[in-house]
Amino acid sequence: MSDKAKPNLDEVKPNLNETSTHDAQLAADSIASGEEEAPKVNFDADYAAAQKFSVSEVDRTGKGAAAAEAATAPQYQTSTPQETKTQTQSTGNPDDYLELAKEVGNSNTEGVASVSDELVQKALEKGQPKK
Repeated sequence: MSDKAKPNLDEVKPNLNETSTHDAQLAADSIASGEEEAPKVNFDADYAAAQKFSVSEVDRTGKGAAAAEAATAPQYQTSTPQETKTQTQSTGNPDDYLELAKEVGNSNTEGVASVSDELVQKALEKGQPKK
């Protein structure tokens, strides 16, 4: 019989210093004294058995995917944002910049609450090409 055909049986050897409960201590003492036989563990068989439990019965059918979809579906419907494109045409007219600055100054969402004429004039001067 080859090594692969033999089940992987390991003998459990209790460590008397590492018992966590009174029952574990009694079992370890019984095994150590020879009163009780140490259990044999077949890791290959235990691993195969554990694999059966790693996937639930519902996941073995088509219902598993549907259940997962239902469990993770959003509870509220949200709208899909629509992309809008804005094209601006540069006119080079300073009055256009002045109008834009006034609109920004009146916006409630911007950090600047008011724009003075002096500030607008400085912005216009900085926006002019250097000669």
